[in-house]
Amino acid sequence: MSRKRIVAGNWKMNMTPAETTAFIAKLRPLVDNTEVDVVLCVPAIDIIPAMTATRGTNIEIGAQNMHFEENGAYTGEIAPGMLTDAGVKYVILGHSERREYNHETDEVLNKKVKKAFEHGLTPILCCGETLEQRNKGITLDFIRMQIKSDLAGVPASDVEEMVIAYEPIWAIGTGETATSAQAEEVCKAIRECIAEIYSEGTAERVRIQYGGSVNAANAKELFSQPDIDGGLVGGASLKPDFGKIVNC
Repeated sequence: MSRKRIVAGNWKMNMTPAETTAFIAKLRPLVDNTEVDVVLCVPAIDIIPAMTATRGTNIEIGAQNMHFEENGAYTGEIAPGMLTDAGVKYVILGHSERREYNHETDEVLNKKVKKAFEHGLTPILCCGETLEQRNKGITLDFIRMQIKSDLAGVPASDVEEMVIAYEPIWAIGTGETATSAQAEEVCKAIRECIAEIYSEGTAERVRIQYGGSVNAANAKELFSQPDIDGGLVGGASLKPDFGKIVNC
């Protein structure tokens, strides 16, 4: 079956509200492509100006994190209802930087995935291995463990609507990129894991991205792989070159 491509930018901790408005004004005509779902995952403080700047365009706005509780004494966190009220459609969950720096476990991410679906948010669930794990030959075992843990108890109907982003940790922000063959191998294994847990039909519907130093030069080859349905783009999403990646 044909899955619609999705290219999402992860701005990480970059762009002020004023910079957000100015950048999106430049980016809008460059990503005017309805054949691809275009998403910008921006810092929380940029969500409102980003929503305003993208009104009437094909660009959707996503968040970079979300708590699994509805509200409460969680200083510095953001609730799912806050995101939906602002018009957010997507939320990145389980990025390796949050797994490492914020000590997010698979148990926590499983709660977040379920809560996102409760609120009609589409999770972009990240997974990926370290260089040490790759060198030990346990990449696929580790990725399968992440997927099975993070999706425990999540119904197939939800999984079919979500996005999974394979981001090898050794390729994030390093300038190193997995070869198209390496990226395809893992994305195919993720799809096979989904088929094992759910069904072939569910596996065929879920969209799987590659992320890890994606840029305008390597995007076309990466996106041409049968199990790669787009990219989760870091540094290059902060530049007009993001338009070239979308149009690959």
